[in-house]
Parts: sequence; structure tokens; C-alpha cells
Amino acid sequence: MFRTHTNGELSLKNLNEEVTLSGWVQTIRDKGFMVWIDLRDRYGITQLVFDEDRSSQELMESVKKLGREFVIQVTGKVIERASKNPKIPTGEIEILVEKLNLLNASELPPFTIEDETDGGEELRMKYRYLDIRRNPVKDKLIFRHKMAQKVRNYLSDKGFIEVETPVLIKSTPEGARDFVVPSRMNPGQFYALPQSPQTFKQLLMVGGMDRYFQIVKCFRDEDLRADRQPEFTQIDCEMAFVEQEDVLEIFEGMTASLIKEISGKEVGRFPRMTFDEAMRKYGNDKPDIRFGMEFIPLSPEGKKMESGFPVFDDAELVVGINVENCADWTRKQIDGYIDFVKRPQIGATGMVWIKYQQDGTLTSSVNKFFNEDALKKIAEKFGAKPGDLMFVMSGDTYKVRTQLSALRMELGNQLGLRKGDEFAPLWVVDFPLLEWDEETGRYHAMHHPFTSPKPEDIHLLETEPGKARANAYDMVLNGNEIGGGSVRIFDKTLQSKMFDLLGLTKEEAESQFGFLMNAFKYGAPPHAGLAFGFDRLVAILDGNEVIRDYIAFPKNNSGRDVMIDAPSAIAKEQLDELSLKVETRE
Repeated sequence: MFRTHTNGELSLKNLNEEVTLSGWVQTIRDKGFMVWIDLRDRYGITQLVFDEDRSSQELMESVKKLGREFVIQVTGKVIERASKNPKIPTGEIEILVEKLNLLNASELPPFTIEDETDGGEELRMKYRYLDIRRNPVKDKLIFRHKMAQKVRNYLSDKGFIEVETPVLIKSTPEGARDFVVPSRMNPGQFYALPQSPQTFKQLLMVGGMDRYFQIVKCFRDEDLRADRQPEFTQIDCEMAFVEQEDVLEIFEGMTASLIKEISGKEVGRFPRMTFDEAMRKYGNDKPDIRFGMEFIPLSPEGKKMESGFPVFDDAELVVGINVENCADWTRKQIDGYIDFVKRPQIGATGMVWIKYQQDGTLTSSVNKFFNEDALKKIAEKFGAKPGDLMFVMSGDTYKVRTQLSALRMELGNQLGLRKGDEFAPLWVVDFPLLEWDEETGRYHAMHHPFTSPKPEDIHLLETEPGKARANAYDMVLNGNEIGGGSVRIFDKTLQSKMFDLLGLTKEEAESQFGFLMNAFKYGAPPHAGLAFGFDRLVAILDGNEVIRDYIAFPKNNSGRDVMIDAPSAIAKEQLDELSLKVETRE
């Protein structure tokens, strides 16, 4: 038996018991005549003690040969600790060691295995198996496990059945780029790794499995950010004989239940916001509603301003936000935010500021064009009060909303308004069904080609398809889209019409989705679904937004696994077997 107890469970109630523990050497404190060791496993730390008066000479010699991260087994007696440590559960006791067994030696780790480590991110990713020993990473993986358990229990209690769908599937043109896998048995042909089990879960509805879920790996070959990985995990769900309200009720309940279990807070009914309203008020379709700063338009809807200031008068939209109690910011502070919106990633050419001073006077960066009365009218539109600061941007509607949205989020971060222990979920609904792509000269599905239009908008598909709204919904939490779904098309004729609008020929539609269309011939029920980004949901519920630490073995921002050095080249023999030829670049 390697251990009778873990390193996190012993206390004064175990006094005088003989125990056996195993783990890694965290620290060694050698006073010559006495040695203390902190022994660590994933459950905690237990202090071991060796001294010349109570330990054999052989034992004292053995302990002095140990180093950090050595794997050892000890047997000894639980005794009361003279100098107690209230910061750890085992801080009132220690083990007077009688036997020591070295299970495995260790080289000196490249960084310290402590909560506050000296290892940089890339180094820790290279030695991820060591990083996992650290509490901040270990605890995140345990938290993820608990979330998965809670999700499975909730959905199982609601009658959902977990079904595994294939990982080697067919490549389709919609969405992000596929990762593809060559088939040795079928030269020149390829599988794709699923971006989502979308068609399979719809086929399960045709098959009568009317409530399906799966916590499933998905893959997208796309540019990476802090909240993206090339492989990620979804909570994938589908329901038959339901309408939008049924889906929203189930998954609002699940999310509210998770928030309550984690934070102890009741979030109440989730507010709902249309896509148009979200864009108008916040400039994006996943607004963080934990704080205000709603957009205030200065230009009349559908018209140009007539202010005498060309930058405003020539713009499609003039819009701003009110930053409360910040009129005392220095010019340097304000210039910092102007520089922020001018960054290439945001692309603004500038920004106007207006200060409502505590004494009631107003001043701005455009005093040349706006007198005190004109500034006062603007302040009234903003609902500003003395002490407030207003930022105003102008330009093309879509661009200026996107730019102002980025500024709003940056201000929320800098002012401490985006608190990790506060949760503000909402539903965003009534998305456009289609997006026009100037580059390809055709429509693309805003969600995916199986999303149903709103019943009252179906007639628009014949005349003005760009105005049709999708029967789709996104769940947003703290400014992040954590889930999205839709009522699906289950009628073969309507699905064919959707393929036509997306520019697919009959032959292409048959080649790529014929299996689904054939299934619809055999009594497809009305159905709808939703998929959560599990990695992102877990991170946000734990008060973070970066998903990497919640994944056991993540990729870096270049999509590489620096620990195993993947992707990597494969042998010529393998390439020949797969009928592949790789051109090397000079």
C-alpha cells in the first residue's frame, strides 16, 4: 500500500496514528540536527519532520539526499505541530517519520512548482505536466471536472441522453476551415474533424432520440486568441418537438443553476435583447451588461448631422458614451484612450472628448466648433452630470460601433467594472438569417445553413432575403458568447431554398448534405438545439476569461503544442501510404 491517507486530510483527530503517505517533495528546510519536508500531492501538503534525537542515523542520511520534486513514500506517527500553520488544513499536525522510501528521483525543475512561479507562459506550456502540479492549474482542472459533472447531472435529470457522434466526418464549406485527415484506404480522399456535430444531432432527432446531449471535442482551423483553441469542447444539445421558448427555458435553467452553485447568487430571469438593439446600444452582439455606458447617438437616425464640424457632418453615424465621474482625468490619461482606439486592431482615426466640469462648465477637444451652449445640448443628450466625461466617435455605422464597443470594454476593464464574481447573463435573439459577402458576391448563413427563419419572415426569402430574421438565439455571459443555437429547418423544401440562397447548386447540395435531405424524407420532427462553449463557460464561472488554463494540454497562440512539438513532419513512407506529396519551401 503506497499510502493510507492523502496529504490534505490529516488533523488533530489522527494524533498518534501510524500513517503512510506518498507524494512529491515541495520544500526542504534543513537545520542540520532537524529536517522538515513539505510533502505534496493533489490533495494538499503535509509537513514531515526528521530529527537526530528521534530518527535513526540512516534515516537522517537518507533525507539529506532528497531534492525538490523527488517522489517519496514515508511511514510515521501523527504528532501535534509546535508551530502551527492556519493557512493549510493539515497545519496543526506533522508526521514524525520512521521509514523513508525513495520512489523516484527528480532533476531540478525548470521553474518553481509553487502558486507564484518564476516560469514564463511558454516555458510552463513546454513542461505542462509540471505546471499541472501547481495549485492554480490543478484547481482549474478540478473545477472543470466538477462543472462537467453538474452539466451531465442536470441534463440527465431533464431526460437528455448522451450519445457519441463520429469524429471522422465529411468536410463542408460553411463555417471556419476544417482540419482534414487523409484516408489511406481511399487515396486522394479526406475526412474532416468536426467543427460541430450539427448534422448528426439533427439525424438523432430524425431517429427519435428527442433529447440528446454530448460533451464533445470540436475542431476549427482558425486564427487563435486568448479565448480560442484549435480543439475545444462543446456541450452540444438538441431537442425534438420544441419551439424556441422550450430551449431557452431548459438552458437558462441550467446556467442559472450553475451560477447559483458556484457563487450562491440568484440571477433571476435572463433579460432578452434583439440583435439590432444590442448593436445599437453596445456595438456588438455579446454585450457586457454588468455596467452601463450605453451608446448615445448624436446624429439623427438615417440623417447626417448639421453641426458645422465636418468630421461629424460627413459621418454616417455620430455616437458616444458617458464615462461617469472621470472629468478630472488628465490630458495624458485621455490621450491614452485616443491612442487605444487608433491601434490597427481597432482602426479609428481619432476621438472627441467633452468634459463636464464639477463647476458646471463644459470644455472639449473641439471647442473651435462647439460653444458652451452646443456642448450643453450634447451633455443633455448623454444624461451627463457635473464630473462626467464624454467620448464621441464618428464614421461608418458598423465600423464606429465596433470601435466604440472596443473602447467601452477597455474602459470597463480599466475602471474595474467587469468583476469576475458578478454574473450578468442575457439572451440575444432575432439575428439576421443571412449575411451578404461582398468578396464572394453571395449570401452566407449568419449561424449555419440549417437555421430556420422566423415563421413570419419566410416570405422574405423570395423577395428580400437579407431582411429575414433567424429563429436563432445566443446566450451571453459577462460580455462573452457562451452558447448559441437555433430552431432548425426540418422541411426538405425550405432547406433546399436555403441552399439555393447560399449559392449551392443542386449537385453541390446533394454531394455535401444529401444524407440529411434524404433523412428529412422520412418524417423529421420539429427540432431545435444549442451548443455551449464548455471551456469558455468554465473559465467565466471561475471568474476568468482566458480558457487556456482550464484545458489540460492546450496549444499556444500559433496552434502548436510546444510540449510534444506538434504539428510535426511525418516520414516519407507515411506520406507515400497516404498518396500525399509535401512540397518543401526554400
